[in-house]
Amino acid sequence: MPDRFATRRLIESLDPERDHQRIMRLSSGYEFPWDYVRSLEFALFKTYCVPSISRLLAKTGEFEHRPQKRYDDTALLMAELVDHGYDSPRGKEALRVVNRLHGRYDIDNEDMKYVLSTFVYEPIDWLDRFGWRPLTIQERLAAFHFYRAVGARMAITDIPSSYDAFRSFKRTYEQTRFVHSDTNRQIGQYTLDLFCSWYPVPHSWTAQAVLAMLDDRMLTAFGFTPPPRVLPRLAHHALRLRAKAVRHLPPRKTPRLTNDPGNRTYPGYPTGYRPSDLGAP
Repeated sequence: MPDRFATRRLIESLDPERDHQRIMRLSSGYEFPWDYVRSLEFALFKTYCVPSISRLLAKTGEFEHRPQKRYDDTALLMAELVDHGYDSPRGKEALRVVNRLHGRYDIDNEDMKYVLSTFVYEPIDWLDRFGWRPLTIQERLAAFHFYRAVGARMAITDIPSSYDAFRSFKRTYEQTRFVHSDTNRQIGQYTLDLFCSWYPVPHSWTAQAVLAMLDDRMLTAFGFTPPPRVLPRLAHHALRLRAKAVRHLPPRKTPRLTNDPGNRTYPGYPTGYRPSDLGAP
């Protein structure tokens, strides 16, 4: 049988600050590709609980008219940085697109910093609950160092210099900025409808399953009706059962990042595409 834990041992041999790009690619591309995608979907969902963020997104109209493309563009631009490295030619091209898109608007630095923090800690929190194995300290710190470097290249200022301080910032920000607004509900509903469109089951079933994954603070900020209390328990139990099954699968031999064939807007990406093709015109 292939050695299921060989990649973990390799990660444990690396330095989380010096080797953070390699660790991120190993962890998100080989060890936990499905979990990283799901956790980052909910990470982006979480940012829409902030009125200043949801107002800007409502103003652009992207979620109303092109929700799938907007989602795929965001996911792929971030995946480019992990898959190829933020200082690689493709990584630099992806960052130029991100900075060009953000440069069109007057975005508060604290909001940018918060969105960045969700990319670090939401996957960590998800994997602590639903991962097929515990994350190593190297993986946790590498995520912090990776996105701190990305944030610097996005001209985000005052990013905390330690893992714990950045998590503390995220926690305080959510406590003070998660409040209900009409645009939260608007963008949240567009996103919920997008998630529901991915599955061949009744919309109401998928909607309830998605809502079961949101905490009380998020439900309040969106103004969504909480699902029956049994649903979160069932959803979490199902994800833990999945983790037990994944633990016995052979290790992945090829990464699943930008080359995900399940991408809906750009199937088989990056064949025939460049990062500069992504994003709103």
